[in-house]
Amino acid sequence: MRALHHPDLTSVDLATLLGALADPVRLSVVRQLAQAGGVVCGQFDALSDVSISTLSHHLKVLRAAGVLRVTPNGSFRRHELRADEINERFPGILSAIIANLDLPERVGVPA
Repeated sequence: MRALHHPDLTSVDLATLLGALADPVRLSVVRQLAQAGGVVCGQFDALSDVSISTLSHHLKVLRAAGVLRVTPNGSFRRHELRADEINERFPGILSAIIANLDLPERVGVPA
């Protein structure tokens, strides 16, 4: 399995990070990673809603933006949030996003 590139978070700007998180599927992935601590690719809850190729694309976007780290785990890849690194670069942003993942999709719409 070839090694994947993980950007140095000092080179990631806020717009890139927020852009990667501006998709419901990617937010679902972040929610699951925050709850589980790490997930092997075939075990993502998002697989029930999207194809494997679509999920793979979303994981690539999150990795390229520095949101997650991918490490080999046997014949699989394990995905983990880079929470500590993100919080060091952008204090409090990831916890604020995770804390608000269950809010209604549109602002001003009653739950």
